[in-house]
Amino acid sequence: MSWKNYPQNIKVRLITSFFNRAVSSAVMPFMALFFAQEMSKVWAGVFLIFTVIVSFFVNLIGGYISDRFPRKRVLVFTSFLSGLMFLFMTISLFPKENIIWLFATAYVAFIVTSSLGRPAMHAIIIDSTTPENRKEVYALDYWLVNLSMAIGAALGGLLYINHQIELFAMLTITSIIVPIAYKIWLIDEHTNRLEKQHDNVLIDLLQNYKVAFQDIPFVKVVLGSMFIVAAEFSLNSYIGVRLAETFKSVNIGDFEIVGVRMLSILNIENMLLVVCFTFLINKFTDRFSKQKVLLIGLIIYSIGYITVTSANTWYILVLFNLIATIGELVYSPVRNAEQANMIPADKRGSYSAFSNISFSGADLIARSTIIIGAFLIPTMMSVYIGIILMIGIFLVYTGLFVRKNIKTNLLS
Repeated sequence: MSWKNYPQNIKVRLITSFFNRAVSSAVMPFMALFFAQEMSKVWAGVFLIFTVIVSFFVNLIGGYISDRFPRKRVLVFTSFLSGLMFLFMTISLFPKENIIWLFATAYVAFIVTSSLGRPAMHAIIIDSTTPENRKEVYALDYWLVNLSMAIGAALGGLLYINHQIELFAMLTITSIIVPIAYKIWLIDEHTNRLEKQHDNVLIDLLQNYKVAFQDIPFVKVVLGSMFIVAAEFSLNSYIGVRLAETFKSVNIGDFEIVGVRMLSILNIENMLLVVCFTFLINKFTDRFSKQKVLLIGLIIYSIGYITVTSANTWYILVLFNLIATIGELVYSPVRNAEQANMIPADKRGSYSAFSNISFSGADLIARSTIIIGAFLIPTMMSVYIGIILMIGIFLVYTGLFVRKNIKTNLLS
């Protein structure tokens, strides 16, 4: 399907998300550094953990709201408030001594508003696609996410230190344009709205997520994805720490590659591979069954990250990081599309919010590997990651396809 044939909502969503993410990716990775410099490392750590917890619970509320009310209205309102919060952050940077209380308050408010709107944004893709074209749209979205993050990382590296105000001003302008684009071009196709079942809103919200939690196949996919994504997230946690401590530096001419630089090379390699090969691999895998593509992709992905977890030679790291990324490109569009196909039409926002447990849980597992890695040697950490990945593959595959096979056998 060519770009001109994409539904209007998909075009609006992909374009606005690309520009917004490109600019925000230039800023958000530096938040820990910013708060540590302005306050202290301990304060920064506690504050950022607090924002992660707030984001998780507000995201659940956002899922409920996006199913109960018009998604266009939710997106316009929350994205406008997010732009306003970036304006306050920018204003707080103008005095010689930054107004840190204003910046921190605006940052928390931004976490709240963006988390409220995120489920509606994810649900828009499901509303505007069909099971036939969903895999292709998710592949394009995946490609644009990585391209925008690569651009954002480059912008942040160039501008953050000496042009901080200009960078936040760019983010403010982009964030204010987004709700205007939503207001003008977004079409509200959400007709299957969730009816309120209880007078008490809190009970109604909890009852809504109880339905998602009782959907065993979907829960298996969410938990399985959490274990699978944890391996990728460990690249910037345990693997990064290990490389910084034990990687033997390599000299290319006058350029020395130490552990931290090796980690940067692996991240850059990952982004470049995604940008260059997403569509080629997606087109190639279209000729095979979804079950085979998912399973083969996950096995390749697992082989890559199991090796990278303990490898300490630069060419082995580069080679198996390539293998892991290829595996991700193979399995990811299928997993995303098939998971979306499982979601009931009237609970797309809630289910999308519930599925974000995958990323929150993966982040926690990845961070825990730093602690576990202090007691286990690298080869044992590879075994540990391998076990986590096997559990993840089993849960995702059975959640997506075993139920379908049973139903097919019963019908035949």
